[in-house]
Amino acid sequence: MTNGKVQIENVTDYSYLDSEERRLMVMLLKEKDLRRSRRLLYTYFPDTGPLRRELYTKHVEFFNAGKTFTERCFMAANRVGKTIATGYELVLHLTGQYPDWWDGRRFDRPVKAWAAGTTAETTRDILQNKLLGPLDALGTGLIPYDCIIGEPRKDSGIPDAIETVLIKHITGGTSRLQFKAYKQGRKSFEGVEQDVILLDEEPPMDIYVECLTRLMTTKGIILLGFTPLEGLSETVLTFMPGGQVPKEGVGTKYVVGATWEDAPHLEKKEKDQLYNSYPIHLRDARSKGIPAIGSGAIYPIAEEDITVSDFPIPEYWPQVYGLDVGWKWNGVVWVAWDRDRDIVFVTGVYKRGQAEPEVHASAIKKRGEWIPGVIDPAAEGSNQKDGTKLLEEYEDLGLDLTPADNSVEAGLFEVYKRMTTGRFKVFRSCVEWFEEYRIYRRDKRGKVVKENDHLMDPTRYIVLSGLDIAKTKPIKHWARTASVTEIMDHMPLGRIQ
Repeated sequence: MTNGKVQIENVTDYSYLDSEERRLMVMLLKEKDLRRSRRLLYTYFPDTGPLRRELYTKHVEFFNAGKTFTERCFMAANRVGKTIATGYELVLHLTGQYPDWWDGRRFDRPVKAWAAGTTAETTRDILQNKLLGPLDALGTGLIPYDCIIGEPRKDSGIPDAIETVLIKHITGGTSRLQFKAYKQGRKSFEGVEQDVILLDEEPPMDIYVECLTRLMTTKGIILLGFTPLEGLSETVLTFMPGGQVPKEGVGTKYVVGATWEDAPHLEKKEKDQLYNSYPIHLRDARSKGIPAIGSGAIYPIAEEDITVSDFPIPEYWPQVYGLDVGWKWNGVVWVAWDRDRDIVFVTGVYKRGQAEPEVHASAIKKRGEWIPGVIDPAAEGSNQKDGTKLLEEYEDLGLDLTPADNSVEAGLFEVYKRMTTGRFKVFRSCVEWFEEYRIYRRDKRGKVVKENDHLMDPTRYIVLSGLDIAKTKPIKHWARTASVTEIMDHMPLGRIQ
């Protein structure tokens, strides 16, 4: 006691106080800790201190993108604060207590919101705990104690789980937060329109689509936060077209990637221990937030190792194309073969869906009617539309086609062998080819994932069985009257077919 006032800060020895003063001191310290624990929201992203905004630029980028994009994904490494970021924003919308620096989406009214995790148990242990605090200390999570209205409604089926909580909004109205789980199934996400939906951990696509439907009327927003341990899943690919994080948002979607380097609260020793404890194929996903393909990648070769700048194709190089047919997508890959060095160059691609064979044949012939092709052998079967054979139909349209060898594993091996020996290159302009290449993978059972492979299939058709039928460009009309020397200068001996 000093001048009649208790000194609370920076005091560790209270032996000089009498018993009543010590009792009062303990009571005041407990009250101080309790009040501080009930104001957790205000400790995040301040102007100063260890959690100041300038240290967490990825989190702030995620917030700011909400001003423009309705679908945002924080696809990040473990332990960088994904749940804190999405939960922090959710609470701002529930309470209306936006800080002065906030430049993201704002609601000027109370909101209806869902917060969902993988199972009811993980939703309780992670989301409920982060937002509300332990059941015996409600108000010590991100939602301030004095904003919780009454007793939250319990979930009758899950011990210690909360189903619904009402939140006081700064306008005087009431926001409503409901906890859900993916394991409940898509139908449990039907019904009431929502303003804000937080999805913690990667959701199945059917549930994600259902959530988007719940936001249509309200023009609401969806916040995702997860580490992409499932690899290039359907959900991930909606935010990463072609397997790459876009530099800017695409349509209504925006993705923020964050690594351990974006989390200053993680110490080097801790990061090293975590990194070494992870399986090799998950290290990039867990430490960098990069979708895990790992051992599932069919061609684990860096793009830069097979990419070359476009150049004019020498006329004495044989050319051939591979054709993969289907109503959803038709894919064509053209290659030129440098026989002197035995290097195959992918020089062009074509990919189009839901068009008649006449449309595809016209596009193929524009590149050179003289170029032969190998086609998916399934085209020898009947066309589902009218029973005709697709191979015959394309031949009638003027294409020179041969059924390809469709030995999958043999074809993959030959392509891979060429890549690893520097005998397979791709023109930089073949953007769609690289988009498929990045996500060409095997599933957990080792089978090739038959999605987005309409350029990958014709690539192996060519390498396995197309080079034998490749042709050089026909001699131009001028050569009929040219001297032997002129012909030799234009097309070296031994290259004319």
